[in-house]
Formats: sequence, C-alpha cells, structure tokens
Amino acid sequence: MAKHKRILGLICGLIVGLAVYNSSFTGLSPEGQKGLAISLFGVICWATSVAMPGYVALLMLVAYVLTKAAPANVVFSIWQGHLVYLVIAGYLIASAVEGSGLGRRIAYNFILKFVNSFSSVIISAYALGLLLSFLIPHPFPRCFLLMSVMTFVIKAADLPRQDAAILGLAVFGGSTANSMVLLTGDSLLNTVAASFGTRMLTWLEWAKYMAVPGLIAHILMCFVQIKLFKPSKAFNLDKEVIRKQLADLGDLSLVEKKTLFWVVVGILLWATDSIHHIAPGWIGAIVAVCMALPVVGDILTPKNFGTVPIGTLLFLTAAMAIGTVGAHTGMNKWIASVALPGYVPENPFVFAAIVTTISICIHMVMGSLLAVLGITAPAIIAYAANTGWDPTFSALLVYSAIGIHWILPMHSLNILVGTGDGGGQYNDSEVIKFGLAQTVVVYIITVLVEVPWWKLTGLI
Repeated sequence: MAKHKRILGLICGLIVGLAVYNSSFTGLSPEGQKGLAISLFGVICWATSVAMPGYVALLMLVAYVLTKAAPANVVFSIWQGHLVYLVIAGYLIASAVEGSGLGRRIAYNFILKFVNSFSSVIISAYALGLLLSFLIPHPFPRCFLLMSVMTFVIKAADLPRQDAAILGLAVFGGSTANSMVLLTGDSLLNTVAASFGTRMLTWLEWAKYMAVPGLIAHILMCFVQIKLFKPSKAFNLDKEVIRKQLADLGDLSLVEKKTLFWVVVGILLWATDSIHHIAPGWIGAIVAVCMALPVVGDILTPKNFGTVPIGTLLFLTAAMAIGTVGAHTGMNKWIASVALPGYVPENPFVFAAIVTTISICIHMVMGSLLAVLGITAPAIIAYAANTGWDPTFSALLVYSAIGIHWILPMHSLNILVGTGDGGGQYNDSEVIKFGLAQTVVVYIITVLVEVPWWKLTGLI
C-alpha cells in the first residue's frame, strides 16, 4: 500500500507539474510559471512521501536552475546567509549536550524533585522540554533525549502502552509549543519564519514578540492534554530506578562543565545580538567550533558531524527556495492575487482569523511545515501589502497557525518522528484526538493572544 501511494504521488506530481509548466496564466511570468510547476511537483511528492524529502528537494533545486526559473544564487541564497549554519550548529550543540550527559542529568534531577503523580509527569515533560530548549536548539534531539528519560519513568511506574502514549504525546506534541518561545527553540523553522519580514529578527526581538504567546500556547496545550487523556491505572513511580540512573552518571564531569559553559556563552551571545550585531548562525557556528577545540573544548569530535542530516539541509534549502524563487519571479504576488480573498481586513483580529484559517487549510493539504511556510508566508505578505501590515506580523501569524497545528502525524514533523520507532508509543487516533482540540488553541493564540500582545509590543 505504501509503495502504491508513492507511485501514485509521483504520477500526480508529474501530471500537475507538467500541466502547469505547459499552460499559460494571465499575469504570471514564464519564470514564475516554471517556478510554480516545480514547487507544486515538489510539494505533492513531499505530501505523498514519494521519496525521502531530501531527494525530492535536491531534484527541485536542480530543476529551478536547469529550467532557468531563477539563477543559482537565488535558488541557493540560504547558503549565503547565516540561517543554514545555525541549523548545523544546532545539531552539533544538541549532540554535545546529549553526549556529555548534561541534558540527562538535568532531567533526572527535575523528575526526582517534581514528579509525584501522572499529571505531574505530563507537566514535567512540558516543563523539561521548555527548559531544554535553552540548551538544545532543535526539537528533535530534545525530544529523543527527554523520551529516553521518560522511558525510565514508564518502566519504573509499570505503565501500560496507552498511558505511555500519553507521555509520548507530551514530549513530542509539547515540543511544537516550547519551540515557539526562543528563536533558537527550533533553529530550522523559527529562523525561516524570522527571515520573512523586511529584516531578520534578532534573538531578543523574537523573544519580545513570541515568548509570551509561546508560553501561553505551551500552558494551554498541557492543560488540554491533561483534560483529554486520563491514565488507565493508578500512578506509582519507583524513584529508586531514577536515582540509580542519576548515580551512575557520577559527579558533574569536566566535559559536562565545558558543555554547560559554551551553551551559556551561546545563550548570552544570542540574547545580546542586538548589541554586537553578530547573527545567530555565526554565533552557533563559533560555539560549535569552540566545543571541538583542544583544552577549551574536546567535546565534539569528527563523528558528531554524523548527527547533521544533509537531507534536512537540502529540504530546508528547497523549502526556502520556494519563497525566494516566488519573490524573484513574481509567483508569490500572483498566488496572492488569484488564491486569496480580494478584500484585506483592516481589523487585525479579523485579519488574524482569516490568515489562520487559510494557513490551516493549506497545511491540512500540504502537510510539510516548511513547505507551507515557504509558500504561504510570502503570499500572505504580498496579500497584506496594500493595508500597511508589517510583513513580520503576517509571517509570524502564518508560523504560529501551522507550527502548533496538526490533525495527522504528517502535519507535524515533531509528532511524526515520535511515531513507530521514534518511541512515543502513540497512534494516529490519539494524535487526531489531541489535534482536533489543539485547533481551538491555535485560534486562541493567533487571534486572542498574539494580536493584543503584538499591539502592546508595537508590531501592529
């Protein structure tokens, strides 16, 4: 069945791509038409899992250049800035925090002190995810590290699969909200969203606009999960198992101390980027390199580069290329003119509700967060241009609407990586149950929280 879906997806992608490529659209340049054809082909292939996203991305990037939809410096423009290097640094720093044992030590101590009931385990999963977002600038390694700790809790409390699945959802589902708080909470998605305005947001500017909505989303999501999912048996945690794991780590090692030092240095530099004007990607790269230097580092080794997924970097490049090629060829403005409502509301609450609804609908069909962000954010920015809305306002609305929204696992990579071998132990029905309720939270955040908060902070 999976193979048939992939074949069907490839056929559909080719049919749609070729049809658009050989058609004529009023108001769309020939280059824009080529870009649209390639982008639609790629999005369909991503949505139907025709091949690993990195392979599809590589084909798209080559196609953009060979068809002369845009020059190579436009297609690969992301590599000319700091963004991609922040992603690389994020994986390397995460590898250092996990490999040193520092992240595990923090989690064990937290659980021993604060976990006494099933609800407190869920709350701890959310709290630890937020805490680790300051140390590990990518949700995937955060989730895997935290899930390895939760596995000990599951075994120590002898939890059945359905209860273990609730904790898995708290770890992987909760990461969608805790990633919103800091620019480096998700070095991949957040930095893409931060780059769509007239200028790249600094670390502090992101915190100014997104920390409060992110924290409220995090709290609401935790509350919704506790209300939706009840344990099937009484919770009784044998903390001796956790204490033994903590004791096995021994005293804080020199490697852990060095790791903590460089992470703190990175956080301080990220937080003060508005003063020294060094972009977050270059800071991350410097910190990662320092972790590999002798004496002051000796934390990262050549094998740690194996944790940096080239497929993800290609996927990021292609997802960003959709927007940059679209802007270069006029495709974004054309999409906005034909696919979005002709009337642009001047009331920010109505505007936020419309943008949220459009973003969710596109996300439901396309699935991929980066692909949706790459297509939708530039189109919404073009759509709202005549009203004078700040492009950052539009971009962050789209980001918020899709970042914490899902119905199926495919709608959120954070949740998808936890299914099956990911160790979350949850199934599609549990994800859908949580996602349907979470849709209400999305509207609360984008319309009732972000609009007033952004008015207060001067974004609107």
